[in-house]
Amino acid sequence: MPTPEEFYTDSQRALQEEGKQDKLAQVVVHAIVRDELEEIHTDYITSRDYFFLSSVSSKGEPTVSYKGGDVGFVKVLSNNRLIFPNYDGNGMWFSLGNIDETAKVGMLFMDMVTPWRIRVQGTAKLSRDPELVGQFPGANMVIDVHVDSVFQNCARYIHKHTRVETSPYVPDAEGKAPFPAWKRIDPLQPFLHPDDQGRAESEGGTISEEEYLEKVIKGTS
Repeated sequence: MPTPEEFYTDSQRALQEEGKQDKLAQVVVHAIVRDELEEIHTDYITSRDYFFLSSVSSKGEPTVSYKGGDVGFVKVLSNNRLIFPNYDGNGMWFSLGNIDETAKVGMLFMDMVTPWRIRVQGTAKLSRDPELVGQFPGANMVIDVHVDSVFQNCARYIHKHTRVETSPYVPDAEGKAPFPAWKRIDPLQPFLHPDDQGRAESEGGTISEEEYLEKVIKGTS
């Protein structure tokens, strides 16, 4: 397991001392922080169907993305390695571009029903390995993460939520998924991926930006 000196930065330690919690912070590292996945972490991570991914660009600008899929779409390959798929998105390649530049990621796995959470800090890389990508129907790439540290977080401030339904846009066993409403927005048609050109007409026709926003507000997008 990492030592407090390895785990915390100088600024973090300075604030711990200012808040008179430096001794507590050291104990917490020894109690919950590990440098590899244990059974409790693996069981929890592979039972999740979403997580939040943080990454940082070469400019030092952070971002956080929601990643969702079927239960178990984050696969644990060993006690220090996990992978997850990248599915069709909006063309920005924001998080993956950051990973390609700086490699460092944070992964927050949430259970908002129980509730509880586990955090993973890792060093990631993009993989186009057909053997890995082939494990996720509908994926265009895989993110391969080396686990640097993992720890369970206090659930004290997590608001309990009730699960309603799974997103219909998660690719099925054949990699197929419904055509998203935003790809039907009329002004975007000339700029869509070649595979999506012309599909709007067969998927109900094009819509205006206002019509799309209405769908978002109603939860039908």
